[in-house]
Amino acid sequence: MPASGSSSVQAARRVLADRLREMRQDAGLDGRALAAACGWHPSKVSRISTARTAPSADDIRAWCRACGREDQTDDLVASLRAVEGMWVEWRRMEHAGLRRAQEAVLPLFERTRWFRAYSSWFVPGLLQTYGYTEDVLRAVQRRRVTVDDVADAVAVRMDRQRVLYEGQRRFAFLVEESVLRNGLGSADTQTEQLEHLITVSALPNVSVGVVPTRLGRTRMPVEGFWIFDTSQVNVELVSGHLTITQPSEIAMYADTFTTMADMAVYGAKARALITKALDLLL
Repeated sequence: MPASGSSSVQAARRVLADRLREMRQDAGLDGRALAAACGWHPSKVSRISTARTAPSADDIRAWCRACGREDQTDDLVASLRAVEGMWVEWRRMEHAGLRRAQEAVLPLFERTRWFRAYSSWFVPGLLQTYGYTEDVLRAVQRRRVTVDDVADAVAVRMDRQRVLYEGQRRFAFLVEESVLRNGLGSADTQTEQLEHLITVSALPNVSVGVVPTRLGRTRMPVEGFWIFDTSQVNVELVSGHLTITQPSEIAMYADTFTTMADMAVYGAKARALITKALDLLL
């Protein structure tokens, strides 16, 4: 599994390693006996038991078989898949194109009732216009995706915006002021996007905050992230996509969101900053 800086991934790997180690102990096997039963070098058992090396599905099957606990195989392999799914490199997620990557998150958006999103790069996807989304995804496609299905991917993202208007959902969006002037696309695209941002901020279930660019701020911008209810955080990094489900780390992102929200301006003050960015396009 690709290494990431998140302690969520490491913690999940340790939980799986602990379960395997406890299974070995319950079976009355030491590391050497288990290694001999599996046909491995003893150091492999040690590395898996201490989470220094992630086991493969075949490793787990052999481990369970040696311990006489083949009834646990499916559950442990499923746990392994869950750990592997926490960190996904963009090249793996987008190898078949951008449309599938957009479709993959739709069930998450449909079941979520409370959205919190912070962005230091772009206007969040649920608030984007067609033209802005097209420019964002086209830039992504040119940088790292060989398949050109940008038009289909844009259509999927536009359809996903229906969650803004369906059901009893709440949305809190925070953007850095620099997002309003990121220079993406043409002046017409930027103008349409900023005007749309003002419009959608008036929805009764939507809050849009802008974190002003000014001296003396107490917290610097961080990577963009989404919080879905209180159960999951998604983070988009340069190298890949991180899914966080560990409660302690979700709480860290929630605290960061609160800190940024306290620094943001809303309502008329937010609209004034958006209008100022609009005026610079004229």
